[in-house]
Amino acid sequence: MPTSATPTPSATGLPHHLGDGVHRLRLAGRRAVVKIGRGKPPGFFAAEARGLHALRAAGALRVPAVYAVEDAGIALEDLGAGRADAADWTKAGRDLARLHRCAGTRFGFDADGWCGDHPQDNTPDDDGFRFFAERRLLPQGRMALDRGLLDRADLARLEALCARLPELLPARPPVLVHGDLWRGNLHVCADGELALIDGGAVHYGWAEADLAMLTLFGAPPGEFFVAYESEAGIDSGWRERAALLNLYHLLNHLNLFGGGYLGAARSVLMRYA
Repeated sequence: MPTSATPTPSATGLPHHLGDGVHRLRLAGRRAVVKIGRGKPPGFFAAEARGLHALRAAGALRVPAVYAVEDAGIALEDLGAGRADAADWTKAGRDLARLHRCAGTRFGFDADGWCGDHPQDNTPDDDGFRFFAERRLLPQGRMALDRGLLDRADLARLEALCARLPELLPARPPVLVHGDLWRGNLHVCADGELALIDGGAVHYGWAEADLAMLTLFGAPPGEFFVAYESEAGIDSGWRERAALLNLYHLLNHLNLFGGGYLGAARSVLMRYA
């Protein structure tokens, strides 16, 4: 694995730069995408590899094979890029429901992960409400307070909201989830099939959290959700809870990218606290 953004001479064919330290090239005759992260902490790409292995083993949505991983980067199967039609989106909705049938014994994972560039504590817990509060919401809220992005009144609202989670959300079992499932991580392959990529946030959590995030930054077409709901045997009631479930990602984005996400996060806090 190279340690800079320049492919090594052992790679064959001309590399194609995909932006932000990502290159498409051939490695030992295989088409590969190589992601190189300067300054990434040790274990960042190992977490992605673990997550992708878990998703791939579930046998639901397509997932790129991991060819190599080191602290400096990761080499993955190149899935190409194409356009999905209605049938592809319908299949992906059914397949995500199949992924969410992979039950866990506890919330969390066997190692910590990353959601964007922030560490994600996956210490296992039997209680999903406590896990969501103590491993997701509160760490992000306290980080935002320390950085001057939230004030103490905001944090008090967050703490009150966390205390009320059992009233606000239904009890659900832990299942295998992607954990960072915005639409960009539902990749359209060259043949139109949908695939899961960027697996650093994979863990056992609430299925509705994956669904909720798919509505946060540009949603898939309606047939995707119709197929999911039919396959999973649920109705569209999860949409009413999506804003609360997405609070974790709003706080994470607030900490990653700054005050542009403050209004959206505060809106959820004011609504539920």
